[in-house]
Amino acid sequence: MAGRHLEPILDAVHAPSWLHERRERVFLVFAGIFLGSMTMLNILGITRFIHVGPAALAVGVLPYPLTFLCTDFISEFYGRRRANFVVWLGFGLNVLVLAFLWLGHQMPAIDESARPGWLPEGSWNPPPWQTLEFARPVLLPFGGEVSRIDLFEIIFRCTRSAVAASMMAYLAAQFCDVFLFHFWKRLTRGRHLWLRNNGSTLISQLVDSTAVIFITFWASFQAGQRTLGSMFVLVASSYVFKAAVALLDTIPFYLGVKWLGRYLQIDPTLEHDADAEAGSSP
Repeated sequence: MAGRHLEPILDAVHAPSWLHERRERVFLVFAGIFLGSMTMLNILGITRFIHVGPAALAVGVLPYPLTFLCTDFISEFYGRRRANFVVWLGFGLNVLVLAFLWLGHQMPAIDESARPGWLPEGSWNPPPWQTLEFARPVLLPFGGEVSRIDLFEIIFRCTRSAVAASMMAYLAAQFCDVFLFHFWKRLTRGRHLWLRNNGSTLISQLVDSTAVIFITFWASFQAGQRTLGSMFVLVASSYVFKAAVALLDTIPFYLGVKWLGRYLQIDPTLEHDADAEAGSSP
């Protein structure tokens, strides 16, 4: 911005209002991408498996690497407290997703036989795609088996299983990522950006990939519907994809840190705690 080429302002107390507002807008962008990615991955979950080259992936894995990139940016510029706040906010969003899924599951589906008399005939006929008939019984990831099912029931059961698993894996992986990011940053005194970016993400994504697959499919494994080998294949495929994306985002992360350091007037080599500096929480 013309006329505002200032020396880096390292704390929120001395930042002018326009700069503080700019920093908060950028924080909201990263938090929004993080929370949006969390919602997508839990709704998509294990509803479909795809292959990317030789890797077999749950479709919900696709947006997940964005969550680690966002927490790394937040950790770099806003500190550990803000990053942990966003992680807890994501956990609360998972709970909200489960609550709405449960509510939708508890409410009765429309049926012409239950139509109030004052409504026109045929207005409560369910759409043809609401109930699916299977040619043979289908095994579900939690260990159940169905031959005829409501479409929402499939989404509910698959998503419920995936969200319940991801909530536990998510907390472990994200807090691991934030902790390791700041551990490497302190250890290297703000140098070696690639180390804290990749070192934190690669380890935390291994934690996540292992936990979410084993929690999701453990009932199927115990029921003899899945082998241990097939579960390790899913873990390896998921982790290889996440690790590859993590390594590929190193250059964008470097460029983003360099540009945002100037745009936000924050020295990224220092530890920051935006909440403590501002004297208030977000």
